[in-house]
Amino acid sequence: MVISSSPQPPPSPALLRYLRHELGLSDNALQLGLRQSEQEQAPLPVVLWRFGLITLEQFDQVLGWQAALDL
Repeated sequence: MVISSSPQPPPSPALLRYLRHELGLSDNALQLGLRQSEQEQAPLPVVLWRFGLITLEQFDQVLGWQAALDL
């Protein structure tokens, strides 16, 4: 379990679209990730990786995608 002491912002709609369309995550996988992310106050990509819903390579892709948005 990750559990952070500071609240995490909810994932952006763009991140959810990326996870669905680029990585092919199902709605059920996303719902599980969202519930756990909220409960643990952990970033959604971390929770998805920890639960085995995305691979380490996919986790890296998500981080790269997020970093490109911040440029």
